[in-house]
Amino acid sequence: MAHASLLSALQTTKKTRTFGTQGPVTPEKHYVVPRTAELADFLNRVTEGRYLVIFAPRQTGKTTFFRRALQVLAADAPDYFPIELNFEEYVDSTPEEFYESVHADILKQIERVFQKRSEAVPGALSRLLTQQGRKITNNISLRKFFEEFARLLNYPRVVLIIDEFDNIPQAAVRGFLHTLRRIYHEDDEKSRCLHSVGIVGVKNITQLNYDRAVSPFNIHDEFHLPNFTFDQVQELLQQYTAEVGQPFAPEVIAGIHRQTSGQPVLVNRLAQLLTEEMNIPKDTSIVMEYFFAAHKQLLGERNVNIQHLTTNVRRNPRFEKFLMRITSQDEGVEFNLYDEVISQLATYGVIKKGEDQMCEIANPIYLHCILQTFKPTINGLEDKYYPQETSNGHRDYLTATGELDMLQFLNNFRDFIARAGFRILQVPQKPREYVGQHLLLAYLDNFVHQVQGTMHLEVPTGRGRLDLMIVHNGRKYIVETKVWGGERYYEAGKKQLAAYLKLEKATEGYYVVFDHRPKPQTRVDTETVADVTIRSYVIPVVQEPPSNQ
Repeated sequence: MAHASLLSALQTTKKTRTFGTQGPVTPEKHYVVPRTAELADFLNRVTEGRYLVIFAPRQTGKTTFFRRALQVLAADAPDYFPIELNFEEYVDSTPEEFYESVHADILKQIERVFQKRSEAVPGALSRLLTQQGRKITNNISLRKFFEEFARLLNYPRVVLIIDEFDNIPQAAVRGFLHTLRRIYHEDDEKSRCLHSVGIVGVKNITQLNYDRAVSPFNIHDEFHLPNFTFDQVQELLQQYTAEVGQPFAPEVIAGIHRQTSGQPVLVNRLAQLLTEEMNIPKDTSIVMEYFFAAHKQLLGERNVNIQHLTTNVRRNPRFEKFLMRITSQDEGVEFNLYDEVISQLATYGVIKKGEDQMCEIANPIYLHCILQTFKPTINGLEDKYYPQETSNGHRDYLTATGELDMLQFLNNFRDFIARAGFRILQVPQKPREYVGQHLLLAYLDNFVHQVQGTMHLEVPTGRGRLDLMIVHNGRKYIVETKVWGGERYYEAGKKQLAAYLKLEKATEGYYVVFDHRPKPQTRVDTETVADVTIRSYVIPVVQEPPSNQ
């Protein structure tokens, strides 16, 4: 009886949609960004007979997007016959196994389209779609199959979409691409057996292991599927509000977009935490207090998207130094896909091209996770964080009213670097030119954890800097850190920080610059810049241990 009652309750409970973070999302089950403009662009290229490729990192919404495009073609475009394939399972297959499975998949998808359209398979096609029909055993027989299929089909235009293309067996990729090229170059475009082709994957065509002397697929048109815009994030969240009645504060919507840069899974995960897992009363607006808590939980969890990120940045020992250079040096790094490191990191979705054509970390959440990935769990200097004469540790840096005394706290950090001396060069496996920033992050992490605050990175307003926001008892404390790049960059950094402080409606901020020059000079300044107060530190970082002679 208990089971029957539970089943009855489940059947009568009103089902609302959710924010999807696992696999393709559907409008029936999930809140979905319609991507109307992108979909129209893609379908327009299909009608023009383009052969398209989209290669983007995992969990960026590629599969969801292309399935939606196929649904439109199947339901609303009777002159087009869409066929969807997925090569995910075939990475370890032999070419013979691959083509045998692809043949079965094609037959299944053809029958599915006829079923969705409630149409009978034309008699002339029946034999082709049986085991007695033309077999697909290699790339040449693949072409001949589609030529016969197109000849017998009542629909004039066949569209083929292939997901997870870069899992095609290496021994099959060259011939497969040459066949697509052969079909594309038919004398009469109208007689092509495949009117349009879409290839979806992670690796770029040029990264696949075929004969690179001549590209077998130089006829493709790249299709870019961007992250969600601010308007699209707002539209997604408003779908929830319209359905449930619970509003998001405008600053929360802005915070979600700013921290994720519109990365689809991160957007949906933050929304999922706020609407499903934090037990916020539905008659309560979702405000920044809840956003900070959700953001902290996201940074501390091991979801699939973050696991992909951390796994990828560990793949190459050169990645750490490169990524730290992007965030720490004002001159930046040009986004050049001919560079192997840049190409790999862009493929993994770790970096992107900025508006100034320079490399940027994809979003602040990724930047935080990257820094945490490279930060040693134990740096060997923890016993130096506070002076020996103190007995209160972190409590010395709280005011009588329980607020953070950031001035004294950062004064102590400056003194900590001096106390540690050459021992900072012994921090394990850290590039010495960035060890200061690693230590500041570790020092702040330790302190923020002990005082039960939160810390996250904000969007840099200029290259070569990290903006850290500490939230404690409802108050925000903003610290900017960078590596010394010269007097001009030092002064410019103050103006950048002042602009960011005013944006956050803060009246004071802290500016920490690490000086790695052979003869650095300690500097501490407090000044007013654009009506806000900035406490600046230039902290010398030891470059060489003392001589043993």
